[in-house]
Amino acid sequence: MSDEKNMNENEVEKVETVSVEPTEEKQEDEYEKVCFICRRPESTAGKMIDLPNHISVCNDCMQKSFDAMNNGQIDFSQILNIPGIQIMNMSDLEQTIPKKQKLKKKKEGEEKKPLVDINNLPAPHKIKAKLDDYVVGQEYAKKAISVAVYNHYKRVATDTMDDIEIEKSNMLMIGPTGCGKTYLVKTLARILDVPLAITDATSLTEAGYIGDDIESVVSKLLAAADNDVQKAEQGIIFIDEIDKIAKKKNTNQRDVSGESVQQGMLKLLEGSDVEVPVGANSKNAMVPLTTVNTRNILFICGGAFPDLDGIIKERLTKQASIGFGADLKDKYDRDKTILEKVTVEDLRNFGMIPEFLGRLPIVFTLKGLDKDMMIKILKEPRNAILKQYQKLLALDEVSLEFNDEALEAIAEKAIKKDTGARALRAIIEEFMLDIMYEIPKDDSIGHVVITKEYIEGTGGPVIMLRGQAVQRLP
Repeated sequence: MSDEKNMNENEVEKVETVSVEPTEEKQEDEYEKVCFICRRPESTAGKMIDLPNHISVCNDCMQKSFDAMNNGQIDFSQILNIPGIQIMNMSDLEQTIPKKQKLKKKKEGEEKKPLVDINNLPAPHKIKAKLDDYVVGQEYAKKAISVAVYNHYKRVATDTMDDIEIEKSNMLMIGPTGCGKTYLVKTLARILDVPLAITDATSLTEAGYIGDDIESVVSKLLAAADNDVQKAEQGIIFIDEIDKIAKKKNTNQRDVSGESVQQGMLKLLEGSDVEVPVGANSKNAMVPLTTVNTRNILFICGGAFPDLDGIIKERLTKQASIGFGADLKDKYDRDKTILEKVTVEDLRNFGMIPEFLGRLPIVFTLKGLDKDMMIKILKEPRNAILKQYQKLLALDEVSLEFNDEALEAIAEKAIKKDTGARALRAIIEEFMLDIMYEIPKDDSIGHVVITKEYIEGTGGPVIMLRGQAVQRLP
């Protein structure tokens, strides 16, 4: 009896541990079928006709095929007798459309729901508080982006319930390289849990030229939303290096990657129905297309805008260079907040067309990083660089410490490189290489202190062995 009981218990355990995984057919049901011939999805072409080997054909293409066979003057019996011509085998044909080019199927009777619930939408001060955990400084930028995003998703959630229609709050961020523009947007999308697409304006060209089409920015957002059109229509698109599509000056050649791209992006920023390729960067006969409405997509553009400070200084100097009380010409040369005085006129002189700037109503600047901000970036954010290395060494049961003089030395080196916060990682990687290599050799090491002398190359780090005196690595 006991043996039978044990056998029954084992059988029950086997039954309980069997995991029910979705079959391939159920996974396929989540995506729309795509016509093998015209590449239109089921939502556009209508119900598909299923053929062997997972091939789907729409009614229009099937009817055209029948009409061609019935009305054609070709004698198929003669074609079969021609040497080298063989009967087509249906098993040789397979549906070659990958899953990344299939759209998510809409459930029947399902209502369109806002991606961010208006009742659970965090207030601007809460959004900024969460940004403070990851981004150091940039108080004005964090406040501006928090308010703009809060108003945008209130607009999406209410969907203009009354007669007053709220306009889009697209943004333009201006700041030197390495000041945290991209990182700010990534953190924001993570906080709100909405799909985010980050793209480079440098790769965009006018339709018909080598490069990515302008609609590819929406195509990347659709891919980030797992090919769910409804979800993608409420996402965020961040277009970096927007200053690189400024209008070229003193050139007679066709500007296919400058002013033409700005003009092509007008309809996206304003909000319209756009045909975008699914799972590709450009339209072609082998890629299915779908329609995405950009009315509720938040566009954030960012760029370093080099030499913009010179344009601002020129304007300010002209305004203050007339009369006995005129300012000196070098008054603004040492002004570190010169970018904060930017106007739409300055951006137009830089090469941005007025129609493009008019669709980016919120313009704000980010400050360049100074020594104090660099030190804070090293140790204060939730995923600070120093905390990452402390975590890595903690896995080897070794504690890592940076003294204040070492942090100052790292910050001074980073400022000289003039690449913003990106320089910090490169510097730390350089001097942490030997430490990460040597420490796993000796299990007796328990504590490591990084000193200013080690950063400057005049000494070594201080190490403390478990239960022994302090030593120095050679």
